[in-house]
Amino acid sequence: MLSRKGIIPEEYVLTRLAEDVPDHARYRARERRARFVGKNGACNVAHKNIREQGRFLQDVFTTLVDLKWPHTLLIFTMSFLCSWLLFGMVWWLIAFAHGDLDHSTRLQRDPTEGAAAGSAAAFVPCVTSIHSFTSAFLFSIEVQVTIGFGGRMVTEECPAAILVLIVQNIVGLVINAIMLGCIFMKTSQAHRRAETLIFSKHAVIALREGRLCFMLRVGDLRKSMIISATIRMQVVKKTASLEGEVVPLNQIDIQMENPVGGNSIFLVSPLIIYHVIDKNSPLYDISPMNLHHHEDLEIIVILEGVVETTGITTQARTSYLADEILWGQRFVPIVAEEDGRYSVDYSKFGNTVKVPTPSCTARQLEEDKSIMDTMPLSPKGTIRKRSVKLKPKFTISEEPS
Repeated sequence: MLSRKGIIPEEYVLTRLAEDVPDHARYRARERRARFVGKNGACNVAHKNIREQGRFLQDVFTTLVDLKWPHTLLIFTMSFLCSWLLFGMVWWLIAFAHGDLDHSTRLQRDPTEGAAAGSAAAFVPCVTSIHSFTSAFLFSIEVQVTIGFGGRMVTEECPAAILVLIVQNIVGLVINAIMLGCIFMKTSQAHRRAETLIFSKHAVIALREGRLCFMLRVGDLRKSMIISATIRMQVVKKTASLEGEVVPLNQIDIQMENPVGGNSIFLVSPLIIYHVIDKNSPLYDISPMNLHHHEDLEIIVILEGVVETTGITTQARTSYLADEILWGQRFVPIVAEEDGRYSVDYSKFGNTVKVPTPSCTARQLEEDKSIMDTMPLSPKGTIRKRSVKLKPKFTISEEPS
């Protein structure tokens, strides 16, 4: 954990390192609304009573990738072991049917021993040096993994043995392609890159340009960029239609604003993404009195983009419950210019400061403009500039008269 090592302070959390202590352990004394999306991006949905389980077998590759690592490694091992045992049994049956395992023909297998015994013609087996099931199993492994030790080989005596050799090679290639591809996909899954995409632990609501805005901070810890990064938000809450239909998890898209405009962001440094709470916003009637743990409100943030190094699309998610939204605060600046380059101080990533903010809803603020007249203006943030003293290259002096 980066926060445990002191690299990242405890004031904010990563997307994937969200909260070490479960919510039920931290808030035992009060009931809290169940999350739809966890702080680490995991969806808190349990799928039950699925009757058509066979649908998962129709997409075997995705099913193998979605399995846990112990199950995947077990299937990986058993697939090779079972194929070796199956074809080992086939090679043993071929040798048994041809008489390679008969004790009376063993002296005729070696030309020197056959001549010493006075045999008229040397016996040619289907596969040389197969005396038991163990030797047939070893030959099966040699064929499938293309290891030739030189002791066993297929002869021209049995066309069926040549056909089995071709079939086993094809089956071995198919198993290698599926299982190795599955292992590769599990190690390079898109959510691994999302481990270094971080969100602020809390969101804030404060004034910006005279309007109430919902704000959060997002950043990327890696130097390799997320190409075509887009961010969007949804409000999840329980609603009821005019006809009386109750929707327990109604998802409402809300418009995002960011410094570069639109939903696309240039995530080369941490950005403050904000949503203007206007009459089209589902937060239009939210006030500080509604930001408590009993409020049926959850805001989901989804960041998507293409990983620059691999070209795989990745997605990072987080959510904010009502009591994780701070009213009347804003994020402190963390980007500064030092020695001709911009540096980011991640120790202040989630730090906020209090700012004058009206304790009313956006609807009330829009209907009563006089509320803004009573608000004290907060001092504007100043940018620290370095003073550079330039030495003159020449001086002007008066000529003596």
